[in-house]
Amino acid sequence: MEDEEAEAVLKTVGRQIKMWRESAGMRQAELGAAIGYGEEMVSSVERGRRTPKPDFLDKSDEVLGADGKLSAMKEDVEKARYPKNVRDLAKLEDEAVELGAYANHYVHGLLQTEAYTRALYAMRRPAYTEDEIERLVSGRMARQVIYERVPRPTLTFVQEEVTLRRPIGGKLTLRQQHERLLELGKLRHVEIQVMPTDRDDHAGMGGPIRLLKLRNGKTVAHEEGQTSNRLINDPKEVQPLEGRYGIIRSQALTPRESLAFIEKLIGEVT
Repeated sequence: MEDEEAEAVLKTVGRQIKMWRESAGMRQAELGAAIGYGEEMVSSVERGRRTPKPDFLDKSDEVLGADGKLSAMKEDVEKARYPKNVRDLAKLEDEAVELGAYANHYVHGLLQTEAYTRALYAMRRPAYTEDEIERLVSGRMARQVIYERVPRPTLTFVQEEVTLRRPIGGKLTLRQQHERLLELGKLRHVEIQVMPTDRDDHAGMGGPIRLLKLRNGKTVAHEEGQTSNRLINDPKEVQPLEGRYGIIRSQALTPRESLAFIEKLIGEVT
């Protein structure tokens, strides 16, 4: 478990399920058979080691006669499914009226398809477990609710050309990712730009950038490294990043040119 808050939630839920199961006079194997899960899964959930899906909670509630008390825990469990850094970033994005991001290694998380995200996490070294991958994928997909938020935030992205050519997950996954970019790029509050590889002047050689302008008017930056994430709120550090991002956007293809470029890439992926 990655953080104490999520661990506490899962352990509390596990204790509740165990209490209701024992009150019903059922063994773990019997509960598992009744709700369509294995004994090991029931045991892991009760010990707070695995995150129960909504279906697990609903069926347990019904079988154990908990009268909605277990089902009511779904919202808290859903939040606990996501790593702390994902929850913290989602909170920031929820407060943002503008978001700008430059990505140079892979397609930005808010633009990714589920298949692309899953492939990224699957290739991680040292390897994640299947449960960890599921938790991380769910967290990243949940953040994409930002596109549906009202009022709409302004979202801008600059992608390095190489990120659109690297076949993460295979050619089919890459093609689906291209199609997703076209879909998002046509939204009125979203602009996607491509930074061509042949640019000989490039302000983004220092690495990826993520900027968020919050409702209170303050702008913060979020820095993601291989082993840690950092929130930058000191204006002396944020302002140079804002300037750099503006230059990157001016050096990249325009949004219209970028969509045409992505359409061309789709034709090249066979």
